[in-house]
Amino acid sequence: MKSGVRKPSFSPWMLLLPAAGAVALIGLLVWLLPPAPAPSDRTLPDYVTEQLLPLNPYSRPGDALEEVNGVVVHYVGNPGTTARQNNSYFTNLAQTGETYASSHFLIGLEGEVLLNVPLDEIAYCTGPRNGDTISIECCHPDDTGEFTPETYASLVKLTRWLMDRYHLDASQIIRHYDVTGKECPLYYVRNPQAWTDFLDKLSQDAA
Repeated sequence: MKSGVRKPSFSPWMLLLPAAGAVALIGLLVWLLPPAPAPSDRTLPDYVTEQLLPLNPYSRPGDALEEVNGVVVHYVGNPGTTARQNNSYFTNLAQTGETYASSHFLIGLEGEVLLNVPLDEIAYCTGPRNGDTISIECCHPDDTGEFTPETYASLVKLTRWLMDRYHLDASQIIRHYDVTGKECPLYYVRNPQAWTDFLDKLSQDAA
């Protein structure tokens, strides 16, 4: 006995409808989701080790560095200390609160390079120029403040990389002394020709 209900006739298009709906749904999701970030060209050089300070009011406040108009070279002022020892000092300021101090980079006696503060945050190193410069602190073996050949080589390499990254020229590479009058980096304040030679080296490497 036949029922009064008529079966719908089969059509191949019926198989395509669910697939078409799925494609439309995927398309909608892709349109709604934010685009994937482009591959970053902001990675650090392979000779730099991240040793970031904890967020704290005394050495890493987390404030945004809105622009970079220069690189400032410093010396640590503690003869014979290593990059890691100076990094620990900056880290411990979170507990001691004895002063405000830090730098983006520390270069050690053997040329090792540590990143203490991310490059999109300010460091407490150069007073009125904290807000628009990247700071590099360099270790030194004695109280003359002169850098070891390894420290010097890493300073040239790192500064040259920062110049390329931020489109800076040698006139925008300065000493702490040029900002506040403090004898820092000591050797390059008391030996201005050595500083001129360093800037000339940067310009030669840029050619």
